[in-house]
Amino acid sequence: MRFNQPLVEAEFLERENRFAAKVILDGGQERVHVPNTGRMRELLLPGAVVLLLGSDNPDRRTRYDLVLVETPDVSVSVDSRVPNAIISEALATGAIPEFSDYDNVRPEYTWGDSRFDFLLENDDGKALVEVKGCTLVREDGLALFPDAPTERGTRHVRELTRATREGFDTYVVVIVQRSDGRVFAPNDRTDRAFGDALREARDAGVGVMAWGTRVTREGVDLTGPLDVDLEAALEVVS
Repeated sequence: MRFNQPLVEAEFLERENRFAAKVILDGGQERVHVPNTGRMRELLLPGAVVLLLGSDNPDRRTRYDLVLVETPDVSVSVDSRVPNAIISEALATGAIPEFSDYDNVRPEYTWGDSRFDFLLENDDGKALVEVKGCTLVREDGLALFPDAPTERGTRHVRELTRATREGFDTYVVVIVQRSDGRVFAPNDRTDRAFGDALREARDAGVGVMAWGTRVTREGVDLTGPLDVDLEAALEVVS
């Protein structure tokens, strides 16, 4: 996935709410849109170097989206729209082997009480695919999702479990939006309900996969599959 214009460098000041932050740009303060409702507390630190993508929409209240954060070791894509864009490209090119046999792709498909990111179809059946973006990686390379409680994410996973029992192929695909992830696990400390739902889904036949990315100021590209260990961060909650 390529950015449609050069990114603009700024200095992070503070997050005002889930959708807005203040940065220093060209010597002055600028309010920018944050296209990610996750906490990202380990990334959005005062003084952090951030990269902004400009918008030419005259009706917007902000001129820029905050799309990348530069840490001392790695660039991190924080735009929650990127994982779906990456998967859409991968489906078109056959880059993910598990999906290469499907010849019809329908985005934003509603089934049951949930809207899933993709419905894939071929002559043999249908597959529901839910995509998650992960920005949190520990020093040991363990990539964790979510970084904030996600009732919606838990509901989606449980709906996938039900769809599996009704004959669909089903998948959760986690896109780790940085290059230092090695293994994916659900973040049980933050949201045990999501972790439990994901393990139950796996046991019911839902495919759980994770892919790494290479993030630069030019774009974000899939690199390869990561190991998945759904028990790696499991903790007993009393």
